[in-house]
Amino acid sequence: MYRYDEFDAKFVNERTAQFRDQANRRLSGELTEEEFRPLRLMNGLYLQLHAYMLRVAIPYGTLSSKQMHQLAMIADKYDKGYGHFTTRQNIQYNWIKLEDTANILQDLADVEMHAIQTSGNCIRNVTTDQWAGAAADELADPRPVGELIRQWSSLHPEFSYLPRKFKIAITGAPHDRAAVKVHDIGMRLHKNDQGKVGWEIMVGGGQGRTPMIAVTVRNFLPENELIAYLEAIMRVYNLYGRRDNKYKARVKILVHELGADKFKAEVEGEYAKHPAQETQVEMRELARIAEYFKPPAFEKLSRFAPHFEDAKRSNADFARWARNNLAAHQKDGYTIVNISLKPEGGIPGDATGEQMRTMANLAAQFSFDELRVSHAQNIVLPHVKLEDVFGIWEALVKAELAAANYGLAGDIIACPGMDYCSLATARSIPIAQAISRKFADVSVQENYGPLKINISGCINACGHHHVGHIGILGLDKKGEEFFQITLGGSSTENASIGTILGPGFAAHEVPDAIETILQTYVKLRVPQEDFISAYRRLGPKPFKEALYAAA
Repeated sequence: MYRYDEFDAKFVNERTAQFRDQANRRLSGELTEEEFRPLRLMNGLYLQLHAYMLRVAIPYGTLSSKQMHQLAMIADKYDKGYGHFTTRQNIQYNWIKLEDTANILQDLADVEMHAIQTSGNCIRNVTTDQWAGAAADELADPRPVGELIRQWSSLHPEFSYLPRKFKIAITGAPHDRAAVKVHDIGMRLHKNDQGKVGWEIMVGGGQGRTPMIAVTVRNFLPENELIAYLEAIMRVYNLYGRRDNKYKARVKILVHELGADKFKAEVEGEYAKHPAQETQVEMRELARIAEYFKPPAFEKLSRFAPHFEDAKRSNADFARWARNNLAAHQKDGYTIVNISLKPEGGIPGDATGEQMRTMANLAAQFSFDELRVSHAQNIVLPHVKLEDVFGIWEALVKAELAAANYGLAGDIIACPGMDYCSLATARSIPIAQAISRKFADVSVQENYGPLKINISGCINACGHHHVGHIGILGLDKKGEEFFQITLGGSSTENASIGTILGPGFAAHEVPDAIETILQTYVKLRVPQEDFISAYRRLGPKPFKEALYAAA
């Protein structure tokens, strides 16, 4: 895991001191809220419906147990005893007092964390596959490159005041778990016939008002050209991105308006003006960073773990959880443990301070002191011996963290919606809770198979509803909340934007509408066919007919 160098530590502590002065001037009235706004946003502080919200960066989703313990302390000391893990692999605190913020930032700095560039028109937190460095299908761990991009993009003078916010996601696996095709820049690792590592560079993806899938601008970019090429993309965006209309200021609009071929030509032309003549600095830094991401000291173990197998045979609840919440690891005798933050009737992504401490302790004892935050708002223990899994499960049961619904209908992604967000047009949390209760029986969820239900409380799509297999968008209709349903979205390597089925539903009608959709799928699917495959084969017509006939 990466450790801050002297520059990083100095930089974060100086920013904390600077913000303390800015906050004090706001509290004294020396600064108006309008004057203070750009200063607080640079430090991840939002003014929401009821209080300030602080968004803390977790670069490429990786945390140590010490950092998770500190997040738990902040939740208990400064918030209401919980935090909310987000689709950007960050954590948000929703009930922050302005007078406490500088102290929180100092507490974060003490464990090499901060909230810089989690807001504003800059390059945001770089995200990646939550199983990076552990997944059996991975070509290489992308996190060293993620750290290199973090260092390059942090307070980069040319890219600190972009036309709009800018998001980068990377993956080192052929199966995309990082949603790279719906990011401003998406990067997917490849190896050529000579075994050399290079990156496919995709630009212009995004959700919100105008959802788009990114286009590939380079099929194979050698790793030593990466930073220079990213700078060329950013210069083109900074030069041509619209600043007259914030709704048309994202790079996806620029790619669309210029056309993919013209945009590629502009990037290549800019790259030719500033060639990567000296890449030794970046490559030396990448080599230094990579030392921090070396694989842990794995033991040589058998694929067969007797205690694990015996526990599955003797405990049906554990067997179900293991079936749904574990993933294949690169090393024999190890597994990836996915902790669902989606209990029946719970708020997706929320964890109490006590639950954070439980997960931190489990990571320290059983997962080489490492945790991950997933963009699906869950927590991962990436390197766990199979023989330790039953004990971990028992601890998760006690902490109410043992929901066996990972990747199923109960594993819902949802934004905070109108319960917190001043931009929202509807409440998304109660919808998620109602659907969770509707499908509380995990055996029913297993019958439906792999499923992504995503909910957003407004068109900004923080709940990623556009790429949900079933997407739900909350809208205001003459003062009442209505929910529009889309089908067929996906954020994988076969990414797609969901199709609107028809008129929206009242809040109380949504769970039954989802059930109708899923029952239609079960009736029409062929053996071994998952929901998204069935939808792509059948199209929207049978679902629409069943849904609106039922309505």
